[in-house]
Amino acid sequence: MEMDRNTVREALLEHAQTLLMTRGYNGFSYRDLSERVGVKTSSIHYYFPAKEDLALETVNAYSADVMSTIYAIDSSAPADKKLDRYAKLFGRIIGDGNQICLCGMLASDIDSLPEKVRHAVQSFYKANENWLAKVLAEGEAQDTLYAGGKPESTARALYAAFQGSLLSSRLFQTRARLDEVADTVRR
Repeated sequence: MEMDRNTVREALLEHAQTLLMTRGYNGFSYRDLSERVGVKTSSIHYYFPAKEDLALETVNAYSADVMSTIYAIDSSAPADKKLDRYAKLFGRIIGDGNQICLCGMLASDIDSLPEKVRHAVQSFYKANENWLAKVLAEGEAQDTLYAGGKPESTARALYAAFQGSLLSSRLFQTRARLDEVADTVRR
């Protein structure tokens, strides 16, 4: 039984995301992907002529999914509750403990990433940092979060801490390191 084109394309993107999250950009080939999806490498090239095309589309799909989840956090909730929900999102990214954020993993490969992929990863970071800065500013106004009067720079540090916590959670195989991050800005 042959899969239809949309199903093949979706399967390729899904498995590419897993491979990118667990092995990085340079840690897998189209052969690895073909074995997982059950198609020939020539079929992958049909959908994604170059690895750059596959990576860019994977990052864009991942980013759209993650950011829509973040933007769906109730805007009327208190800032500290928004931050809690954001932290839970990172907990879901870890999965069974062997994954980190797709864009965090790709950031470690930054020197070998094609320019378009690098820009997509940078955009993902900026979108997260901008959202966090707004939440931190609200939290300071509500006296529930502390950003030292500098929500933008605190947001960058906080986002870096979330990304780092995924790495150390994977390294030490414990989610506790992730749970501690949001506490650093609580009043």
